[in-house]
Formats: sequence, C-alpha cells, structure tokens
Amino acid sequence: MHFVKVKNIITGANNGINVYRGCVHGCVYCDTRSKCYGFNHALEDIEVKENAVELLDDALKRKKQKCMIGTGSMADPYQPCENELFITRKCLEVILERNCGATMITKSDLVLRDLDLLKEINRRTKCAVQITLTCTDDKLSKIIEPNVCTTNVRIKVLEILKQNNIPTVVWLCPVLPFITDSEQNIKNILEACVANDVKGIICFGMGMTLRDGNREYFYSFLDKFNPDLKQKYINLYGNRYNIQSPNSANLMRLYNDTCSKYNIISEPEDVFAYLKDFPQKQKQLSLF
Repeated sequence: MHFVKVKNIITGANNGINVYRGCVHGCVYCDTRSKCYGFNHALEDIEVKENAVELLDDALKRKKQKCMIGTGSMADPYQPCENELFITRKCLEVILERNCGATMITKSDLVLRDLDLLKEINRRTKCAVQITLTCTDDKLSKIIEPNVCTTNVRIKVLEILKQNNIPTVVWLCPVLPFITDSEQNIKNILEACVANDVKGIICFGMGMTLRDGNREYFYSFLDKFNPDLKQKYINLYGNRYNIQSPNSANLMRLYNDTCSKYNIISEPEDVFAYLKDFPQKQKQLSLF
C-alpha cells in the first residue's frame, strides 16, 4: 500500500470516483491486470488517494446540480485497507452532507459496515449497491476469487440490503467458460436475484474478456487449475478479447426469460440509466 495526492477525484460524465487504485481480491479473471490500464505498480500494491475526501467535498460543494456519485468501477471501494483508513466511509459522509446520491460496485461484505450511511443517503435521495455474483459453489468461489468473501456471503449482503430497503443491482459477470457456465450455477444466481428483489442485472453475455495482461495471468491460473482446459481455451478462443461460453445461447435464454418474468431490468444501458438517474426532488423527510 502506498499513498498519493491527486488533483481530481471525480472523473467522467457519470461522476465516478475511485479512492483506491489496485486490488487484493486476487480474482483470477481480473481485467484490471490488462496492460491497457498502464499500472506502474503491482496490482496488489494498493494506491490510496489520501486527499480524496477533501477533493470530493470541494467538487460537490461547487456542483450546480445534485447527482449520483458512483465508485468501484476501477477498484473495489472496500479493499481490506478500508477497515483502517475509512476513506470510502468518509466519502459517503460527504455525499450525505451534500445531499447527493451514491452507488458502488463491490464484492465485499465490508459494505455492511456503512449500512447506516447507505440507509440515510437512500432516505434523503438515492443509494443503490451493486454486487458481483459469479459462482454459488463456495469451494470454487474461493479458488477463483481467493481473497474476498464467497458469492453466497454476497447473496446474504443482498438479503440484508433488501431488509433495509436499499435497492441493489447484480453484476452477473464474468462467466468463465467450462468453469462457472453451468446452467445450475446461472440458475442459482438468478434465483438469488429474484429472491432479493434486485432492480437490475448487468450481463454482457455469458462469457468473459481476455486481453494482454489479464490473459497471461488467467492462463497461468489454468496451468495449475486444469492444464487441459488451458489448451482448450487456446484452441477454441485464440487471442480473442471477448469470449463466450459454448452454452451461451441457452444461458442467455434462461437469463432473459427470468428477467422478463420478474420485471428485472436486464439491458446494461437501461441498468446504467437507472443507476445514474438522480431524484429530481429531495425526498420528504419525516418529522417522526
């Protein structure tokens, strides 16, 4: 872990922030390892933007219109170091104070530590928590995502958020061909989404991305996990960036049918539009 001071914290038209750069979750498929992101330090050496809170407060103070603030697009805001640093929590406090909305993407149950703030933000404006679900077999989950809580723990997080009336979105990705692309696994994830009333599911097809950087890391994992499977990937996919499960058509049919039946937002652009949408009027606060 190392600390840096940055000049800006809010980036892009979607008002995104990333208070950390890097990740220690150890997910074998992580696209952030791709060379295109230009990391000049090890992915596991977390870069901490130590002035993130001050920059966010200054930026929101000067914003003419209230908006949703998103975090987690490039680095999970609940890295283990957040247990000690509280930077994500302090940013949520700023968002609450400035009457903006919040949404975050995480695989960590540490998000529940900030349940009090999430509830209050959602009471005043809007808060939506995005959780990644990949594999409901806990043993396999710990192999492909070794340093973060299992998918079933994350499903419990969805349940707790539902109990507290906080809307949720699930990222059903990546789906690893021949590893997590069984119909039963996808069915289990979808059933968890239905049971916990998720607003939307983000799915870019039943597959994953592999490009220079993360491809080499993933293949080194397959060397240990199943060498024959590595050769199968090479033979079937070559150097493609976007690879899909051979069972993609059936799995997408299951996905689309489930989302349609239970009125779950299923098109990525529609889910993103929901997450970006900020209530035009601040919610009426009860006196009691």
